Amino acid sequence: MTNEEGMINPQSSHYRSNRRYLFTATSVLASLICIQAANAVSSEHVDSTPQEVFDSMRGSFQQAKAKGVHARYQWDLSGPQGGQWWIDVDDGKYKMGKGKIDNPNVTFVAKDKDWVAVSNHQMGGTWAYLTGRLKIRGDQGLARKLGEIFP
Repeated sequence: MTNEEGMINPQSSHYRSNRRYLFTATSVLASLICIQAANAVSSEHVDSTPQEVFDSMRGSFQQAKAKGVHARYQWDLSGPQGGQWWIDVDDGKYKMGKGKIDNPNVTFVAKDKDWVAVSNHQMGGTWAYLTGRLKIRGDQGLARKLGEIFP
């Protein structure tokens, strides 16, 4: 295993066996990491446009959390996939659409990609607000309530 100088002899079968084991273990570990990453990506669809975000919000509506809430939300999103959207929450029910709503209680202003990132939890809403990427005009309490109504 070692030569006369106390160094490991790369010609020994023990050395070659350990190198082969290390290479195999590293390859298996790398493969498992890649498989887990691929599974995580494929199992969780990430909305990539504001329209997809609003479409997915329809499925997450929590009627019980919206009881007693009367709020009109407006989004003004700039960018290539931007536009205007609105949600009207009225005592456990909601309506949603594209365009402007009269007299919104809360207006969110952001770039399309920033709103998508916040909605997909890739960017924190507080961070977006503090850095100016998300502007919230109107009732801050109702703005926070939106996250409970559409988690």
